[in-house]
Amino acid sequence: MQDKHPPIESPCVRNCCLNEDNVCLGCFRTVAEIMEWGPASGDERRSILVKAMRRRHVYHLERLKAQSTLWRLLSPAPKNDRPEA
Repeated sequence: MQDKHPPIESPCVRNCCLNEDNVCLGCFRTVAEIMEWGPASGDERRSILVKAMRRRHVYHLERLKAQSTLWRLLSPAPKNDRPEA
């Protein structure tokens, strides 16, 4: 059965850097998904893209959380408006 949709282009952004889970931080596909991409059907490619988008979302949320924690640790404590007794 032929795909009804046009071919799905690779999400590769030519910025490959694997994390400790073997996920590319450029396109957020796993090494296995990158290797499967060529022969994958349109439905398989869409499935890979959905998983990659979820990974990207989680990655960015975790980075924001880490930055927020760091910001709180490095920010000066709020000053108390009451005069000292």
